[in-house]
Amino acid sequence: MLRRMVNKAVGRLVRNALADGESGWVNLTAGENPWPIAGHASKAGKTVSATSTLSISAAWACVTRNAQLIGSLPVALYERQSNGSRARIEPELAEILTHSPNAELTGMEFWEAKAAHILLQGNSYAEKLFVGRRLVGLRPLFNVTPKRRADGRFEYRVTENGKSYTLPPDKVFHVRGFGGGDGIGMSAIKFGVQSFGSALAADETAGRVFQNSMMPSGVLSSEQSLNQEQRTQLQSLLASYVSSDKAGKILTLEAGLKFAQLQMSPEDAQLLETRRFQVEDVCRWFGTPPMVIGHAAQGQTMWGTGVEAIMLAWLTLGINPMLRRIEARVQKDLIPPEKRGKWFLEFNREAMLQMDSKAKAEFLSKMVSGGIMSGDEGRDKLNLPRRGGAADELRAQVATAPIDTLGKESQ
Repeated sequence: MLRRMVNKAVGRLVRNALADGESGWVNLTAGENPWPIAGHASKAGKTVSATSTLSISAAWACVTRNAQLIGSLPVALYERQSNGSRARIEPELAEILTHSPNAELTGMEFWEAKAAHILLQGNSYAEKLFVGRRLVGLRPLFNVTPKRRADGRFEYRVTENGKSYTLPPDKVFHVRGFGGGDGIGMSAIKFGVQSFGSALAADETAGRVFQNSMMPSGVLSSEQSLNQEQRTQLQSLLASYVSSDKAGKILTLEAGLKFAQLQMSPEDAQLLETRRFQVEDVCRWFGTPPMVIGHAAQGQTMWGTGVEAIMLAWLTLGINPMLRRIEARVQKDLIPPEKRGKWFLEFNREAMLQMDSKAKAEFLSKMVSGGIMSGDEGRDKLNLPRRGGAADELRAQVATAPIDTLGKESQ
């Protein structure tokens, strides 16, 4: 109840700020679209923005696979103990970071959105919601422009509903992507403009080929000259044979007109090969193996140990660095100063490492028999209820023993 009241109050403050916002700022949104529509011009003639990039199927798949995996990982807040171990804690900050960052979003939706923004724009922003000096929520921000102040810190210009307002550094949770050494992450959209622009142009070209029934262009010839009215009538006639639903329709020619087909197919134009290459090119920009989005390179299988190695490489080189970025930024910006070094946020990486039943059984058996994991901890991995008692003790399998003690009860 308190959180709903706080969010309503914050909403009123934001609306008032928007009403009194500064003038002269360019509106970068179209209607309710939260992504900036301003983009970068590519040499292929297409404007590349976050919105247009997501219209590429490979880009959509890369962003959703990475973001959904990060959003779905279990996450918890821990405290380091004096003996070096850790204990899970549940202060109000843990509720915000794991379950309910604000009145509208769940924890998964919030981290999923943060990951998507980092992948596309290189930066992700959220407004810190306070009651007094107490943090009570995080609200995602779109269309944010950071500006370095004289003291070296950033202030953030936010554009919403055609209005702009500025937030101080202490009010914004800013996660930087790759290349954020100067305080700003690098945008894949900006640096990959040529790759994404070529992919957009190839998609448009393929669409036009299908629109024309996959039929190569041809020419009409006649021994007679046509006047302007006859040419207009002929173009109208030909237009009735265009689009894929007209495929196979018989064209009737008269007055000495002859049709000659130009021998050019999509294969000759290398259209299909170009589109295949651009799937792999888009995957490179997002650090996602093509296998993850259902695209196998020529001669590559979709099964076997090779695929498992590819998945492990993706989790190690692609997902884990992004998790570390988020964890480090939470430690720096959201953990109370008096608790830094003791409290820390951590995503459960083990949830990414799934295996078949045989491999999982062998793994758990070795962990329990080697004294690394108790029986109940092994049951936790299988989502089985704990047995308690001796099942919660560490045990080790004895491989050898003195011969004179065999058959005797150990003391």
